[in-house]
Amino acid sequence: MNAVENRFERQSQLVPMDRLAEVTATVIGVGAVGRQVAIQLAAIGTPRIQLIDFDTVDLSNTTTQGYRKHEIEWAKPFACSQAISEIDPSIEVIRVEDRFRPRQEIGNAVFCCVDSIAARSAIWKSVKGRSGFWADGRMLGEVLRVLAVTDGASSTHYASTLFASSEAQQGTCTSRSTIYAASIAAALMVHQFTRWLRDIPTDADTSVNLLSGEWTVHDTP
Repeated sequence: MNAVENRFERQSQLVPMDRLAEVTATVIGVGAVGRQVAIQLAAIGTPRIQLIDFDTVDLSNTTTQGYRKHEIEWAKPFACSQAISEIDPSIEVIRVEDRFRPRQEIGNAVFCCVDSIAARSAIWKSVKGRSGFWADGRMLGEVLRVLAVTDGASSTHYASTLFASSEAQQGTCTSRSTIYAASIAAALMVHQFTRWLRDIPTDADTSVNLLSGEWTVHDTP
């Protein structure tokens, strides 16, 4: 077996390491989708990752979110940071074991992985214009939606998806979830991120229904 001296060798044509070196990624919510996003960001070599979450690990999270049994009752940012350090101890992890606050410092790439429209709306009002890349992952059962913001048109479209709480489907986005659906949603978010790094146009709104096999990229105005 040939030894691989550079762990990034196989992704070198897909992820520009010079651009990635300039990134601080903020992951808001490290539950079902957010933990998978953080792990994938670490795997591709993101040098600085900020984890924001107020919650702790419970037993159900070992099924739907990938946390391990010995991490039960740990703060999610701490547990997630330990997994990141096992991938690459050189990654700088900034843990915020609290809810996102409007004055919170953020990175130039933000991944919103919270479970309600109200929370998304509040975070977006604070964050818009402060980051170069924004991705929002939504999941209900086996239906996924990933929105990416990299310019004015996608920003306008994204704002239109933040409907009033009274119009929202009952229950949180992750009230019915599986780790495989969360992993796919996270992968779509990280894929849009790497498109942004490569200066390839991003898809502002992608929907995937795993059960019916439908994949739709919605046009934006």
